[in-house]
Amino acid sequence: MSPAYLDRCRRAAAGSPDGDPRWDPPAGDLLDLDWALWGLLRHLRAVEAAPEPVALLDRSISGDDAAAVAFLDHLEVYDRFGDPPTLLTPDAVAEVAGRLDAVDTAAMLARLPSDPDEAAESCGFGRFHGDLAAHLAHHLDALRSFYREAAARGLAVVTWVD
Repeated sequence: MSPAYLDRCRRAAAGSPDGDPRWDPPAGDLLDLDWALWGLLRHLRAVEAAPEPVALLDRSISGDDAAAVAFLDHLEVYDRFGDPPTLLTPDAVAEVAGRLDAVDTAAMLARLPSDPDEAAESCGFGRFHGDLAAHLAHHLDALRSFYREAAARGLAVVTWVD
């Protein structure tokens, strides 16, 4: 989101009797990770993977600052499943984008068990139909692309789970 758009939503929330920020970003500025990275993080933590990429992935989907976007803590924005929305500033987005580009996806995915059922269980998915490594790689690539585009456009990123 552009800082100007966030400011507009902040003003809308402040001026609305119910605090509605009138959040309606363009569909092209949204990314649904389909729980893939949460599963990958669960697995990486379980196998005690290197802390730097784990912290980076966590930051990319958990954000930095909830207070800066507290006005988005509204039912019209998210359904209160998990933590409220958080913000990564444009500078933080640029940092995360650069660091995501350096993540070795193949090395990360090589730590998955070779048995598909064990790999799915390790990610907390129970059963998974299809190629789990390809699914995780696809979503990691989507995250990289999303951050790269946001950084190039000087945008902030708002994160939350819905």
